[in-house]
Amino acid sequence: MWTTVLFAGGIVGALGLVFGGILAVASRVFAVQEDLRLGRIAEFLPGANCGACGHAGCQAYAQALVNGKAEPDECPVGGEAVAKDIAAIMGIELTKNTRMSAFVRCSGGTHATKKYDYIGINDCHAAMKLGGGPTECEFGCLGLGSCVSSCRFGAISMIDGVAVVDHNLCTGCLKCIKTCPKHIIHLVPYYADVNIACSSHNRGAALRSVCNIGCLGCHICEKVCPHDAITVTDNLAEIDFVKCTGCGECATRCPRGLIHDAHLDRSPLTVAKSS
Repeated sequence: MWTTVLFAGGIVGALGLVFGGILAVASRVFAVQEDLRLGRIAEFLPGANCGACGHAGCQAYAQALVNGKAEPDECPVGGEAVAKDIAAIMGIELTKNTRMSAFVRCSGGTHATKKYDYIGINDCHAAMKLGGGPTECEFGCLGLGSCVSSCRFGAISMIDGVAVVDHNLCTGCLKCIKTCPKHIIHLVPYYADVNIACSSHNRGAALRSVCNIGCLGCHICEKVCPHDAITVTDNLAEIDFVKCTGCGECATRCPRGLIHDAHLDRSPLTVAKSS
């Protein structure tokens, strides 16, 4: 009896050694070597897991980088500093400023004509359901601050009834852009010296009847720009930031004074240049 038990135990032990050996060999043969860059990249990423880079989170973005399926400058929260660190790890030269910031293309606020006094939930989406909002301009900021509430970085505030972004605090996470029901918040290069704070496509008398500061589509900025960086399309001026040098010529000639330095809290560029 004992002989049978010992024999069976020996067989089981032998099989265990054989299969253990097979597993040990297989683990070495089929082992997936982790790219050492993965951990180094993860150290530099902010860990916000906001998804603004287009990936499920920071770890997924890091994995996409080492797999060659992402670029170093896709993290808006980390901005240029993180992009440079990642580029160094990846052995890629990063020569341009990649940081982006949100900009509210509206100067209306207290300058915009009111349709009615809104009394209700302090939310832009709620106000939109009442005739498109309390302001006559269909392209203007509603001024109820849904974008302010959505920003986790405290980069947006309401000034004179219109949302204004502090570019020094903005990370370009896109939350405010997705929140705005008017779709008037856009990403612009952080280094951009001038921005046109209007989204209206109305012109002349139609524009003046709803806002006394909006873009008239007069083409003056387009004509005076020495770098062909401004074009007027459908009654609204647009800046090509690749061509723009920030010379300020457009701002000094704008009859509405709505071309701004984005870094100076809505101050007209004419004042900024002369101070």
